[in-house]
Amino acid sequence: MVRAFALALPLGLVATWAESACRLALLLALDVSSSVDAAEHRLQRDGIAAALATPEVIAALLDTGPPVAIAAYEWSGRYKDNVIVDWTMVRGPDDIAGIQRRLATAPRSYDDFPTAMGYTLGFGATYLRDGPRCDRAVIDLSGDGVTNDGFGPTEAYRHYPFAEVTVNGLAVLGTDPQVQRYYQRQVLHGPGAFLETAQGYAGYRAAMTRKLIREIRPMVLGATGQTEYPG
Repeated sequence: MVRAFALALPLGLVATWAESACRLALLLALDVSSSVDAAEHRLQRDGIAAALATPEVIAALLDTGPPVAIAAYEWSGRYKDNVIVDWTMVRGPDDIAGIQRRLATAPRSYDDFPTAMGYTLGFGATYLRDGPRCDRAVIDLSGDGVTNDGFGPTEAYRHYPFAEVTVNGLAVLGTDPQVQRYYQRQVLHGPGAFLETAQGYAGYRAAMTRKLIREIRPMVLGATGQTEYPG
């Protein structure tokens, strides 16, 4: 049986978010299950921080118009989800630097639990629901394995508030031969959902950079009928 849960937020914070306009709420979900060793964990954290520092990502984040809201949490077994970067409205370089500092300094949340993907997607949907109100809501789920604890993504999508949420995937190849196909068939959800792959955690930075650019500047249909990226 799927058990729903909610995050308790102060009423003032909920009211503030409700009044905030932004174009994208982007929630980064990072795998810290037992298959991710200490070196791989550092490559994952450093890879996101470096991706946020690339000129292309900075330009996409600081584009004209409403800002982008970013948060990040680590996940592994059932009910093993921990927010390491609270919702941050990115309005300038200082906001990006703050996210990078938190990624660099927050201790690893877990290291000895299995992969409970359905539970973590439920956590992500609830956290998004209680976060800032934005034009789009995206969970960016990365990992190197498939569900081996509890229910899977399909059940999460059925029982949690995913009606207006897109789930994109970043599959880290090399640990589990099923991971790419699993992400393609089970994880991707919602309009415009897509998958990036990394060749091991050494390729995480480049894959995350591609992914962030594509998420922040979604594809649009140009006047010629061809798919284009704005900006």
